[in-house]
Amino acid sequence: MAPTTFGVIGTGWRSAFFVRLARMAPERFRVAGVVSRSAERGAGFGVPAFGSAADLLAAEEPEFVIVSVPWAVTPDATRELVGLGARVLAETPPAPDLPGLRALWADVGASGLVQVAEQYLLMPAHAARLAVVREGLIGEPTSVQVSSTHLYHAVAMIRGLLGVGCEPAVVSARSFTAPLADPLTPDGWTGDATPRERATTIATLDWGGRSGLYDFTDNQWWNPLRARRIVVRGSAGELVDDHIVRLADPLTPVASQLVRRQTGIDLNLEGFDLDHISLDGRVVYRNPFSGARFSEDDLGVASLLERTGAWARGEGPAPYPLAEGLQDHLVSLAIEESAATGRDVTTAVEPWAS
Repeated sequence: MAPTTFGVIGTGWRSAFFVRLARMAPERFRVAGVVSRSAERGAGFGVPAFGSAADLLAAEEPEFVIVSVPWAVTPDATRELVGLGARVLAETPPAPDLPGLRALWADVGASGLVQVAEQYLLMPAHAARLAVVREGLIGEPTSVQVSSTHLYHAVAMIRGLLGVGCEPAVVSARSFTAPLADPLTPDGWTGDATPRERATTIATLDWGGRSGLYDFTDNQWWNPLRARRIVVRGSAGELVDDHIVRLADPLTPVASQLVRRQTGIDLNLEGFDLDHISLDGRVVYRNPFSGARFSEDDLGVASLLERTGAWARGEGPAPYPLAEGLQDHLVSLAIEESAATGRDVTTAVEPWAS
């Protein structure tokens, strides 16, 4: 099978992330080229470099093009690609603010050419949890608590696990500061364990019978002193991280555990890799890139790229349509507004909800 072929607009750290995945799994992915205003930066990626999206599309035929540029530039780059007839995978969020979200939808929403690079529920542990929830093992999901990642990514997880669409949400958020040591940043270990003021934002999201709880501390992605937590409560049980409780019959609550098979540990010589995640002896997630030695975030992004390629070829459903990405950021903007003002914010029914 031919590898999924994509182009990239931009030469930032996230662009390098996509190129690295293609380098690690060349039989699955191929980068047609990157577009950069700097010829030197473009050449540094080790793939063909172009000065414009039009030049890239004239020289190559990528199945889709990833827009990986600063927030403020993303809408214009997306519009340009749609105008050229290209399929687009836009980085999150697809526009920086509410007017930008509405304008982008008005300009390209009807094209059906834009997907959004939201990978969190494709990461192995979350994908396994989503499979369990969609099976109905804990009944109808009624509330989700996420303390892991921030804003639109967390909202995507909450909405996806609840099965919530684009209906209005009542958002109530508050922010609190407290001292916290923060020894690890994207640039590496700082060597400094001095506690400093860090903000924690907590928000409730109410969809009228279904609810979400958002809990995020500054730099929680990197800080090893703050754990991740996910709770999904349903009408017949609940999931807490990897632990599941539900009724086997009206008199018998039973517990189960999501168990990962990780190779390369101790005397296992298969190489360090995730093999699968199982529940009660059956596989609920299997690594589709076995042998690539991808991290969990890598696996989520790689799955998104492959699904986007299948969609672009007409061989699969849309992986994450523009309307979903716009709705995620709409709710995340409401979280920020509520935290800043101390008042509840109710999101409107936007044009992309139809």
